Amino acid sequence: MRLVSWNVNGLRACLGKGFLDFVAQVDADVICLQETKLKEHQVNFELPGYHRYWNCADKAGYSGTAVFSRTEPLSVSYDFGEDVHRHEGRVITAEYPEFYVVCCYTPNSQDELRRLDYRMRWEDDLRDYLCKLDLIKPVLYCGDLNVAHQEIDLKNPKTNHFNPGFSDEERAKMTTLLGSGFIDTFRTLHPDATDAYSWWSYRAASRARNVGWRIDYFIASERLRERIQTAAILSDVMGSDHCPVLLEIE
Repeated sequence: MRLVSWNVNGLRACLGKGFLDFVAQVDADVICLQETKLKEHQVNFELPGYHRYWNCADKAGYSGTAVFSRTEPLSVSYDFGEDVHRHEGRVITAEYPEFYVVCCYTPNSQDELRRLDYRMRWEDDLRDYLCKLDLIKPVLYCGDLNVAHQEIDLKNPKTNHFNPGFSDEERAKMTTLLGSGFIDTFRTLHPDATDAYSWWSYRAASRARNVGWRIDYFIASERLRERIQTAAILSDVMGSDHCPVLLEIE
């Protein structure tokens, strides 16, 4: 089974930059999108062979997730937990016979970490949600998780130490998640890979110079470890300030 996750930073814009060509080429069974920035009725395109599921933010042009699946899931649910987490279109859970796929666009802590308190609550509540799913069947948790976990996961760790996405608090929450029965699939297969990034600022030709961050992930239940065949970052795919990440699982 092949799965892809991509923060498209506006699906309408990405459609004009080769999105459908990429979908045809990658030939994925499940495609998870983040930051779609639209309501479902605002976009119209052909995608034969896929069931489509959308979670749109209350606020227009903001956030949003989507899951496109060749196989119709057993069930699909939107958001999780308390009402505070249910207005920004950030989570879709698709249930398959052997596991859940959870597509997530994690809230950014924002400049000067002004949304860090909410981010910490989000992390705790989402981890609880994932652990409860994991009691039922294994979980594949993917998306733009808005954190570079280790220094190896971004180009300039020292100068970004207290910035959103690389604060001690956010990194610690990822450590806690990975200590709760989950694995980072990319680092499981590529523990020492350097210069492996999935997001680049639009500033200062960052992508051309590969000055980036790895903040897009496939996290898996520990018991899926032996079934993981490929975990890759498709850094040559353009169309967004993020690139897609790919997982192949037996």
